[in-house]
Amino acid sequence: MDPKLIADLLVLQSVAEAGSFTRAAARMGRAQSGLSQAVRTLEERLGVPLLARTTRNVRLTEAGHNLLAEVEPALRQIENGLRTAAATSREPTGLIRITASDFPAQEILLPAVAELTATYPKIEVDIQVADQFVDIVKSGFDAGIRFGSHLEKDMVALPVGPDMKAAVVGSPDYFQRGGRPYRIDDLDIHDCINYRLASHGALYRWLFQDEGRAIEYRSQGRITLNDGRLLMEAAAMGLGLAYVFEAHAKRHLASGSLETCLEAFCPTWPGYHLYYPGRNQKAPALSALIKILRKKRI
Repeated sequence: MDPKLIADLLVLQSVAEAGSFTRAAARMGRAQSGLSQAVRTLEERLGVPLLARTTRNVRLTEAGHNLLAEVEPALRQIENGLRTAAATSREPTGLIRITASDFPAQEILLPAVAELTATYPKIEVDIQVADQFVDIVKSGFDAGIRFGSHLEKDMVALPVGPDMKAAVVGSPDYFQRGGRPYRIDDLDIHDCINYRLASHGALYRWLFQDEGRAIEYRSQGRITLNDGRLLMEAAAMGLGLAYVFEAHAKRHLASGSLETCLEAFCPTWPGYHLYYPGRNQKAPALSALIKILRKKRI
């Protein structure tokens, strides 16, 4: 393959991510004119416009979007290989892109990133928060953080947090008004706040265990939310019972604004894991982050 073609594709990828030639040039440490020429050469070679240019920014055309969708996974592998080869025994450098849901991003990832960037000034970190599952290979991420039971089998998974216990929570005011459920069936006469999954829009089923049997309970509440923090706040306001993880509700539980019920029926699942593709060699920057996450979990 023509090495210049790969270089031009990397320029197109960088310009598309940055949204402008100016920002891409600053990020790559190259002249803006050189990047513009690389994209023009690529467009002439393919015979189609790849970027729509305005006075303020640029965006991919349909042809450009389709091209990057096909070649981006291979470009990421090339970038990873170049970063690994360049790192040798020097201090880790480069960009790590990570996806995580809200809670582990704040409670697990940010403290580790604070130590990572303080120790290695040349490492950059791009964290993108998303509640739904993300295909990190297709989306160009180096790693992600999700529950251990929700990972693909071809991923390397590293536990970065404790096991997570489910909890049904409500406010003291709610329990005073409506009473406290003692059996799973008691939920039928309670206001249960529904949680809509971001991944496919379905309502989350409340999962319980009773004498070794797994039970799925379909809540029938009048209020439906699709944000975990809003769900917690609604329960604290006395709008009903919410099904959450104890760790997610720890601040409300500590302050007394929420209390738990049905504790004997709430199961525990494997906690959060950092995961990354097993077939790719880890970049030194990602290895440095993994080392810190392991140390913090001990």
